[in-house]
Amino acid sequence: MNKKLRSTLSLVALLLIILLIGGIYIFTFQRSAISEKKIKLEELDANSYDPVELAARYDELTIRSAILDSVLSSRKFNIPKDLSSINFYNFVNDIVSNFSEYTQVNVEFQNQLQDKEFSVYEYKLSGSGFYNEIFQLIYSIEHSKELKKVTNLNAGNLIKTDKESMPMFLVNFELNTQVYFSNDSRFAPKEFVENDLRTGPIYDAFYPLIRNEIPPNVDELLDVQEARLLALIPEGAFIADSYGNTYLVWEGEQVYLGYLTKIDYENNNVNFILNKGGIIERINLELEIEKQ
Repeated sequence: MNKKLRSTLSLVALLLIILLIGGIYIFTFQRSAISEKKIKLEELDANSYDPVELAARYDELTIRSAILDSVLSSRKFNIPKDLSSINFYNFVNDIVSNFSEYTQVNVEFQNQLQDKEFSVYEYKLSGSGFYNEIFQLIYSIEHSKELKKVTNLNAGNLIKTDKESMPMFLVNFELNTQVYFSNDSRFAPKEFVENDLRTGPIYDAFYPLIRNEIPPNVDELLDVQEARLLALIPEGAFIADSYGNTYLVWEGEQVYLGYLTKIDYENNNVNFILNKGGIIERINLELEIEKQ
């Protein structure tokens, strides 16, 4: 066998070896990958949509989302998603920002609990202040849009003095609050709108009915005690106090510790009602001529 024939046979054998190795690689290693790509391509073809159809479905889902948000917004309470523990501090700061300087509120984070499918932050609030302001704080917690609960409350009376050394009847309180949140967004709308948390003045249950302190007459109002009725005119009544100072007053006008309630022109007298530290007193002044 000559040299040329041996070279040809060697090349043929090498080619056969290359084809064998390539066939083994293609049909053994690449077949599974090709099958996976084919299945994926079939899935993509099956889920392909027309752009017009996709736009129509998007509009439909947008309308449904707006309806669900409207339903959630109409609820009195919502449970927000992934709420930060700092939010409650900001909530309390917003509420007390308009309170007087004599109302002080401290907030302390206590714990994080799990209540079925909801998570709960626990806080402790303590401090003191005017009864109506403390009531507004509790009302705001209980009626906030994001669900909060007051679980425990202890309150008592507290007496302090203001800058003019006048007594102030405050409330000393301590309460526990739970704030609910969830890891699911289906319990709250996208746009958060707080409930109306305004409260009107209410009767102070801690204010003493009878007090020893009587406020001074800083406004120099008419002191009707030991006063004299000098004259009655259509515009009102002339009254002189115990120091000889003369005042012209009319029905409904404020006097020291009370008000002028009635001018009786037929009987020539005037009636006052006074509040002396919780004790109500009525005073009647008759015209000097009638006395004589």
